[in-house]
Amino acid sequence: MTAERPVNLRLGPAALNGLMPMHVALTAEGRISSVGPTIARLAGNQPLVGGWFFTLFEVRRPGGVLAMRDLMARAGETLHLSFRPHTEIGLRGLALPLATGKGMVMNLSFGIGVTEAVKVHALTDADFAPTDLTVELLYLMEAKSAVMNELRALNRRLDGARSRAEEQALTDTLTGLRNRRGAEAELARLVATGQPFGLLHLDLDHFKQVNDSFGHAAGDAVLSEVGRILRSVTRKGDTAARIGGDEFLLVLPACPDIDTLTAVARRVLSRLQKPVDFEGQPCRIGGSIGLVMSADYDPADVDRMIADADAALYASKRAGRGRATAGGPGAGGVDLSAAGA
Repeated sequence: MTAERPVNLRLGPAALNGLMPMHVALTAEGRISSVGPTIARLAGNQPLVGGWFFTLFEVRRPGGVLAMRDLMARAGETLHLSFRPHTEIGLRGLALPLATGKGMVMNLSFGIGVTEAVKVHALTDADFAPTDLTVELLYLMEAKSAVMNELRALNRRLDGARSRAEEQALTDTLTGLRNRRGAEAELARLVATGQPFGLLHLDLDHFKQVNDSFGHAAGDAVLSEVGRILRSVTRKGDTAARIGGDEFLLVLPACPDIDTLTAVARRVLSRLQKPVDFEGQPCRIGGSIGLVMSADYDPADVDRMIADADAALYASKRAGRGRATAGGPGAGGVDLSAAGA
Protein backbone atom coordinates (compact mmCIF):
# COMPACT_ATOMS: atom_id res chain seq x y z
CA MET A 1 0.00 0.00 0.00
CA THR A 2 1.59 3.21 -1.14
CA ALA A 3 1.13 6.57 0.57
CA GLU A 4 -0.73 9.19 -1.37
CA ARG A 5 1.45 11.90 -2.76
CA PRO A 6 0.61 15.40 -1.47
CA VAL A 7 -1.08 17.62 -4.00
CA ASN A 8 0.74 20.87 -4.69
CA LEU A 9 -2.04 23.48 -4.81
CA ARG A 10 -1.37 26.86 -6.28
CA LEU A 11 -3.84 29.65 -5.64
CA GLY A 12 -3.96 32.89 -7.53
CA PRO A 13 -4.38 36.22 -5.69
CA ALA A 14 -8.14 36.37 -6.28
CA ALA A 15 -8.68 32.87 -4.92
CA LEU A 16 -6.44 33.50 -1.92
CA ASN A 17 -8.22 36.77 -1.12
CA GLY A 18 -11.61 35.08 -1.45
CA LEU A 19 -10.70 32.21 0.85
CA MET A 20 -8.67 34.24 3.33
CA PRO A 21 -9.48 37.97 3.17
CA MET A 22 -7.40 38.43 6.34
CA HIS A 23 -4.25 36.59 5.26
CA VAL A 24 -0.68 37.86 5.42
CA ALA A 25 1.95 36.15 3.24
CA LEU A 26 5.60 36.42 4.32
CA THR A 27 8.91 35.88 2.57
CA ALA A 28 11.60 33.78 4.17
CA GLU A 29 13.21 37.00 5.39
CA GLY A 30 10.02 38.23 7.07
CA ARG A 31 8.83 40.79 4.58
CA ILE A 32 5.15 40.96 3.67
CA SER A 33 4.57 39.77 0.12
CA SER A 34 0.75 40.06 0.06
CA VAL A 35 -2.19 40.82 2.34
CA GLY A 36 -5.89 40.11 2.12
CA PRO A 37 -8.33 42.96 1.38
CA THR A 38 -9.62 43.17 4.96
CA ILE A 39 -6.10 43.58 6.38
CA ALA A 40 -5.45 46.21 3.70
CA ARG A 41 -8.59 48.01 4.81
CA LEU A 42 -7.39 48.07 8.41
CA ALA A 43 -4.13 49.64 7.26
CA GLY A 44 -5.91 52.42 5.39
CA ASN A 45 -3.34 54.41 3.45
CA GLN A 46 -0.39 52.69 5.09
CA PRO A 47 1.45 50.40 2.63
CA LEU A 48 2.00 46.89 3.96
CA VAL A 49 3.47 44.91 1.04
CA GLY A 50 7.24 45.07 1.25
CA GLY A 51 7.22 46.05 4.92
CA TRP A 52 8.76 44.02 7.72
CA PHE A 53 6.12 41.88 9.41
CA PHE A 54 7.55 42.27 12.90
CA THR A 55 7.60 46.07 12.52
CA LEU A 56 3.93 46.20 11.55
CA PHE A 57 2.65 43.39 13.79
CA GLU A 58 3.40 42.36 17.35
CA VAL A 59 3.08 38.74 18.45
CA ARG A 60 1.94 39.02 22.06
CA ARG A 61 1.55 35.34 22.80
CA PRO A 62 3.41 33.07 22.82
CA GLY A 63 6.26 35.26 23.92
CA GLY A 64 9.59 35.51 22.21
CA VAL A 65 8.32 35.48 18.59
CA LEU A 66 10.50 38.27 17.26
CA ALA A 67 11.84 36.94 13.94
CA MET A 68 11.00 34.45 11.18
CA ARG A 69 12.92 31.60 12.82
CA ASP A 70 10.75 32.08 15.94
CA LEU A 71 7.59 32.13 13.83
CA MET A 72 8.68 28.97 11.96
CA ALA A 73 9.20 27.26 15.30
CA ARG A 74 5.61 28.12 16.24
CA ALA A 75 4.06 26.95 12.97
CA GLY A 76 0.56 25.60 13.50
CA GLU A 77 0.18 27.19 16.95
CA THR A 78 -2.47 29.77 17.81
CA LEU A 79 -0.92 33.23 17.88
CA HIS A 80 -2.23 36.34 19.63
CA LEU A 81 -1.21 39.47 17.78
CA SER A 82 -1.91 43.14 17.39
CA PHE A 83 -1.66 45.37 14.36
CA ARG A 84 0.54 48.25 15.48
CA PRO A 85 -1.58 51.06 14.02
CA HIS A 86 -4.56 49.63 15.97
CA THR A 87 -3.10 47.95 19.04
CA GLU A 88 -6.47 48.21 20.83
CA ILE A 89 -7.89 45.54 18.52
CA GLY A 90 -6.57 42.06 19.20
CA LEU A 91 -6.02 39.48 16.47
CA ARG A 92 -5.64 35.72 16.41
CA GLY A 93 -3.53 33.97 13.81
CA LEU A 94 -2.27 30.67 12.51
CA ALA A 95 0.94 30.60 10.42
CA LEU A 96 2.13 27.69 8.28
CA PRO A 97 5.16 27.39 5.98
CA LEU A 98 4.66 27.40 2.22
CA ALA A 99 5.23 24.16 0.33
CA THR A 100 8.28 25.70 -1.30
CA GLY A 101 9.80 26.19 2.14
CA LYS A 102 10.37 29.85 1.27
CA GLY A 103 8.16 31.86 3.59
CA MET A 104 4.88 31.41 5.40
CA VAL A 105 1.24 32.31 5.09
CA MET A 106 -0.73 33.47 8.12
CA ASN A 107 -4.48 33.60 8.40
CA LEU A 108 -5.84 36.13 10.90
CA SER A 109 -9.16 36.71 12.63
CA PHE A 110 -10.53 39.21 15.15
CA GLY A 111 -11.76 36.77 17.77
CA ILE A 112 -13.73 38.48 20.52
CA GLY A 113 -12.51 41.86 19.29
CA VAL A 114 -14.67 41.61 16.17
CA THR A 115 -17.37 43.96 17.47
CA GLU A 116 -14.89 46.77 18.12
CA ALA A 117 -13.20 46.18 14.76
CA VAL A 118 -16.51 46.27 12.90
CA LYS A 119 -17.45 49.52 14.64
CA VAL A 120 -14.08 51.24 14.20
CA HIS A 121 -13.49 50.22 10.58
CA ALA A 122 -17.12 49.98 9.39
CA LEU A 123 -16.62 46.39 8.26
CA THR A 124 -19.39 44.43 6.55
CA ASP A 125 -19.92 40.78 5.69
CA ALA A 126 -18.01 41.43 2.44
CA ASP A 127 -14.85 41.83 4.54
CA PHE A 128 -15.03 38.23 5.79
CA ALA A 129 -14.83 34.87 4.09
CA PRO A 130 -18.30 33.53 3.25
CA THR A 131 -17.66 30.49 5.46
CA ASP A 132 -16.50 32.61 8.40
CA LEU A 133 -18.92 32.29 11.31
CA THR A 134 -18.16 35.93 12.07
CA VAL A 135 -20.78 36.84 9.51
CA GLU A 136 -23.46 34.92 11.42
CA LEU A 137 -22.15 36.39 14.66
CA LEU A 138 -22.51 39.89 13.25
CA TYR A 139 -26.06 39.20 12.17
CA LEU A 140 -26.90 37.79 15.61
CA MET A 141 -25.32 40.77 17.34
CA GLU A 142 -27.20 43.21 15.11
CA ALA A 143 -30.46 41.37 15.74
CA LYS A 144 -29.79 41.28 19.49
CA SER A 145 -28.90 44.95 19.51
CA ALA A 146 -32.07 45.82 17.61
CA VAL A 147 -34.20 43.72 19.98
CA MET A 148 -32.51 45.20 23.08
CA ASN A 149 -32.94 48.74 21.76
CA GLU A 150 -36.61 48.07 21.11
CA LEU A 151 -37.04 46.56 24.57
CA ARG A 152 -35.34 49.56 26.17
CA ALA A 153 -37.54 51.92 24.17
CA LEU A 154 -40.61 49.90 25.16
CA ASN A 155 -39.58 50.00 28.84
CA ARG A 156 -39.09 53.77 28.60
CA ARG A 157 -42.54 54.13 27.08
CA LEU A 158 -44.07 51.89 29.74
CA ASP A 159 -42.27 53.78 32.53
CA GLY A 160 -43.44 57.07 31.04
CA ALA A 161 -47.01 55.82 30.72
CA ARG A 162 -46.96 54.49 34.27
CA SER A 163 -45.56 57.76 35.59
CA ARG A 164 -48.19 59.75 33.69
CA ALA A 165 -50.95 57.46 34.96
CA GLU A 166 -49.70 57.77 38.54
CA GLU A 167 -49.47 61.54 38.17
CA GLN A 168 -52.98 61.75 36.73
CA ALA A 169 -54.32 59.59 39.56
CA LEU A 170 -52.97 62.12 42.08
CA THR A 171 -53.90 65.30 40.18
CA ASP A 172 -57.06 67.38 40.06
CA THR A 173 -57.78 67.82 36.36
CA LEU A 174 -59.41 71.24 36.67
CA THR A 175 -56.83 73.10 38.77
CA GLY A 176 -53.71 71.03 38.18
CA LEU A 177 -53.25 70.75 41.95
CA ARG A 178 -53.03 67.50 43.84
CA ASN A 179 -56.37 65.82 44.52
CA ARG A 180 -57.50 64.32 47.83
CA ARG A 181 -55.60 61.11 47.15
CA GLY A 182 -52.44 63.07 46.38
CA ALA A 183 -52.79 65.14 49.55
CA GLU A 184 -53.35 62.04 51.66
CA ALA A 185 -50.28 60.38 50.15
CA GLU A 186 -48.11 63.40 51.00
CA LEU A 187 -49.47 63.60 54.55
CA ALA A 188 -48.85 59.87 55.07
CA ARG A 189 -45.28 60.29 53.80
CA LEU A 190 -44.56 63.18 56.17
CA VAL A 191 -45.98 61.33 59.17
CA ALA A 192 -44.06 58.16 58.29
CA THR A 193 -40.77 60.06 58.02
CA GLY A 194 -41.41 62.14 61.14
CA GLN A 195 -41.14 65.48 59.34
CA PRO A 196 -42.99 68.39 60.98
CA PHE A 197 -45.46 70.28 58.83
CA GLY A 198 -48.22 72.83 58.86
CA LEU A 199 -51.69 72.15 57.48
CA LEU A 200 -53.96 74.85 56.04
CA HIS A 201 -57.59 74.02 55.19
CA LEU A 202 -59.32 76.53 52.90
CA ASP A 203 -63.01 76.73 51.97
CA LEU A 204 -64.13 79.37 49.50
CA ASP A 205 -66.74 81.93 50.61
CA HIS A 206 -69.58 82.97 48.26
CA PHE A 207 -68.64 80.32 45.70
CA LYS A 208 -72.24 79.07 45.43
CA GLN A 209 -73.38 82.54 44.45
CA VAL A 210 -70.87 82.54 41.56
CA ASN A 211 -72.27 79.28 40.24
CA ASP A 212 -75.85 80.41 40.71
CA SER A 213 -75.28 83.82 39.09
CA PHE A 214 -72.90 83.04 36.23
CA GLY A 215 -73.03 79.28 35.76
CA HIS A 216 -70.67 76.40 36.32
CA ALA A 217 -68.22 77.59 33.66
CA ALA A 218 -67.66 80.69 35.79
CA GLY A 219 -67.22 78.46 38.83
CA ASP A 220 -64.58 76.43 36.99
CA ALA A 221 -62.77 79.64 36.03
CA VAL A 222 -62.76 80.72 39.68
CA LEU A 223 -61.43 77.34 40.84
CA SER A 224 -58.68 77.46 38.22
CA GLU A 225 -57.66 80.92 39.43
CA VAL A 226 -57.62 79.68 43.04
CA GLY A 227 -55.29 76.90 41.89
CA ARG A 228 -52.92 79.50 40.40
CA ILE A 229 -53.06 81.54 43.62
CA LEU A 230 -52.22 78.55 45.80
CA ARG A 231 -49.31 77.57 43.56
CA SER A 232 -47.97 81.11 43.74
CA VAL A 233 -47.92 81.25 47.55
CA THR A 234 -46.30 77.85 48.08
CA ARG A 235 -42.67 76.84 47.91
CA LYS A 236 -41.03 73.97 46.12
CA GLY A 237 -41.75 70.93 48.28
CA ASP A 238 -45.09 72.27 49.52
CA THR A 239 -48.30 70.56 48.41
CA ALA A 240 -51.43 72.38 47.30
CA ALA A 241 -54.48 70.18 46.80
CA ARG A 242 -58.13 70.48 45.88
CA ILE A 243 -59.93 67.95 48.07
CA GLY A 244 -63.56 68.81 47.30
CA GLY A 245 -65.74 71.11 45.22
CA ASP A 246 -64.40 74.37 46.71
CA GLU A 247 -62.19 72.96 49.46
CA PHE A 248 -58.39 73.06 49.40
CA LEU A 249 -55.47 71.91 51.54
CA LEU A 250 -51.98 73.34 51.79
CA VAL A 251 -49.33 71.06 53.31
CA LEU A 252 -46.13 72.89 54.26
CA PRO A 253 -43.23 70.64 55.35
CA ALA A 254 -40.65 72.13 57.73
CA CYS A 255 -43.03 74.96 58.63
CA PRO A 256 -41.36 76.31 61.80
CA ASP A 257 -44.32 77.78 63.68
CA ILE A 258 -47.92 78.95 63.54
CA ASP A 259 -46.81 82.49 62.68
CA THR A 260 -45.28 81.28 59.40
CA LEU A 261 -48.40 79.30 58.58
CA THR A 262 -50.54 82.33 59.43
CA ALA A 263 -48.49 84.52 57.06
CA VAL A 264 -49.25 82.08 54.23
CA ALA A 265 -52.95 82.16 55.15
CA ARG A 266 -52.97 85.98 55.07
CA ARG A 267 -51.43 85.98 51.58
CA VAL A 268 -54.05 83.51 50.35
CA LEU A 269 -56.94 85.54 51.79
CA SER A 270 -55.53 88.77 50.39
CA ARG A 271 -55.26 87.28 46.88
CA LEU A 272 -58.79 85.87 47.07
CA GLN A 273 -60.20 89.36 47.62
CA LYS A 274 -59.43 90.30 44.02
CA PRO A 275 -62.44 89.54 41.76
CA VAL A 276 -62.00 86.91 39.07
CA ASP A 277 -63.05 88.13 35.64
CA PHE A 278 -65.29 85.78 33.67
CA GLU A 279 -66.47 87.01 30.28
CA GLY A 280 -66.42 90.59 31.53
CA GLN A 281 -68.23 89.79 34.78
CA PRO A 282 -66.41 90.12 38.14
CA CYS A 283 -66.77 86.97 40.23
CA ARG A 284 -66.25 87.90 43.89
CA ILE A 285 -65.28 85.27 46.40
CA GLY A 286 -63.33 85.02 49.63
CA GLY A 287 -62.04 82.32 51.89
CA SER A 288 -62.22 80.88 55.38
CA ILE A 289 -59.20 79.02 56.72
CA GLY A 290 -58.37 76.62 59.55
CA LEU A 291 -54.76 76.02 60.58
CA VAL A 292 -53.03 73.25 62.55
CA MET A 293 -49.39 72.33 63.24
CA SER A 294 -48.21 68.73 63.39
CA ALA A 295 -45.85 69.64 66.25
CA ASP A 296 -48.94 70.09 68.49
CA TYR A 297 -49.77 66.38 68.13
CA ASP A 298 -47.93 63.52 69.81
CA PRO A 299 -47.90 61.51 67.72
CA ALA A 300 -49.02 63.28 64.55
CA ASP A 301 -52.42 61.91 63.49
CA VAL A 302 -53.54 62.92 59.99
CA ASP A 303 -57.23 62.20 60.50
CA ARG A 304 -57.32 64.18 63.75
CA MET A 305 -55.36 67.06 62.22
CA ILE A 306 -57.74 67.32 59.27
CA ALA A 307 -60.73 67.20 61.61
CA ASP A 308 -59.25 69.94 63.81
CA ALA A 309 -58.38 72.08 60.77
CA ASP A 310 -61.94 71.61 59.50
CA ALA A 311 -63.36 72.67 62.88
CA ALA A 312 -61.13 75.76 62.89
CA LEU A 313 -62.24 76.58 59.35
CA TYR A 314 -65.92 76.58 60.36
CA ALA A 315 -65.03 78.68 63.37
CA SER A 316 -63.70 81.22 60.83
CA LYS A 317 -67.00 81.09 58.93
CA ARG A 318 -69.03 81.56 62.11
CA ALA A 319 -66.85 84.52 63.04
CA GLY A 320 -67.74 86.33 59.80
CA ARG A 321 -65.70 84.60 57.06
CA GLY A 322 -62.64 85.97 55.28
CA ARG A 323 -60.36 85.01 58.18
CA ALA A 324 -58.06 82.29 59.53
CA THR A 325 -58.38 80.41 62.81
CA ALA A 326 -55.81 78.22 64.53
CA GLY A 327 -57.03 74.85 65.75
CA GLY A 328 -55.61 71.76 67.33
CA PRO A 329 -54.55 70.90 70.90
CA GLY A 330 -54.21 74.01 73.03
CA ALA A 331 -55.14 76.44 70.25
CA GLY A 332 -58.69 76.92 71.47
CA GLY A 333 -59.87 78.20 68.08
CA VAL A 334 -57.71 81.33 68.10
CA ASP A 335 -58.98 83.87 65.56
CA LEU A 336 -55.99 85.14 63.56
CA SER A 337 -57.89 87.69 61.50
CA ALA A 338 -56.56 90.52 63.66
CA ALA A 339 -53.10 89.62 62.40
CA GLY A 340 -54.08 90.88 58.99
CA ALA A 341 -56.01 87.97 57.54
